[in-house]
Amino acid sequence: MTADTRLPSWRPGATRDTLLEFLDAARSVPRADRVAYFDNDGTLWCERPAYVQLEFFLSALRRRVADDPSIGERAEFAALLSGDQGRVGELGLVRVALALAGLFEGFTPEAFAAEVRSFLAKATHAALGRPMSATVYQPMLELIGELRRQDFTVGIVTGGGTEFVRAVSEDLYGVPAELVVGTLIAYDFERDRSGRPGLRRTGRVLGDANEGPAKVTNIQTQLGRRPILAAGNSGGDREMLEWAVGADRPGLALLVDHDDAEREYAYAGKAGTLTESEPITETALRAGWSVVSVANDWETVFPG
Repeated sequence: MTADTRLPSWRPGATRDTLLEFLDAARSVPRADRVAYFDNDGTLWCERPAYVQLEFFLSALRRRVADDPSIGERAEFAALLSGDQGRVGELGLVRVALALAGLFEGFTPEAFAAEVRSFLAKATHAALGRPMSATVYQPMLELIGELRRQDFTVGIVTGGGTEFVRAVSEDLYGVPAELVVGTLIAYDFERDRSGRPGLRRTGRVLGDANEGPAKVTNIQTQLGRRPILAAGNSGGDREMLEWAVGADRPGLALLVDHDDAEREYAYAGKAGTLTESEPITETALRAGWSVVSVANDWETVFPG
């Protein structure tokens, strides 16, 4: 019997077997219904010791403060620049995030995307000693590749900023911008002196942060197609994973458990803006989801 060579960075075992069984079973699903959505931070790329998007905003903040030190006196920025996590917690994630978003108020979509791409092209993950763009997870890239070979539509549903992820999703994962759902920043429509229309970023968020139930409702309103595979790593992904396996057809909920302090980080995945009733790993075990152990299930964590 010929060995199955799919998913080479996944170690032999129950998790890999479940994935291969799902891929085989999905052939019975109509192509239009073969849909998979992945969370981004902690699911497709490394989110520790800080979110990549936060590193991007901090880089921009430091440049602004170098030009105008008074900017750093704002409470949210002072807490971030000093590394005072207690003060950041007191101020609240939403307030801090909105302050950072304001750094790019007035930018066109194209100018903001160019800033994101420029940052990612140069940034290095100091602890891992590799380019930030190379902190994507090789096993998940292989899974996305297998899904595409079976005519799946693959999208990203993230708590991060929609425009930030859209700027890099095609290059990193082959996911086009229109298949990225995240937390939305509002735009203002305007015309220049010649009457030519344009868009400018604001510092306002449209709706709620894209975590928890919002992930499911935003999938429906923005994409309109229910997944049969969903992958995440925190309580913010719970409802999306439940939705993927809640229909009468083959479905798979995949939870990444970060338990490898040697090759990456060991920590419990938690939602950024929601209060969780129990650890997401306990939810996964009770619900019968597939839990991916980074330490035990991944032969390789990052691309070589």
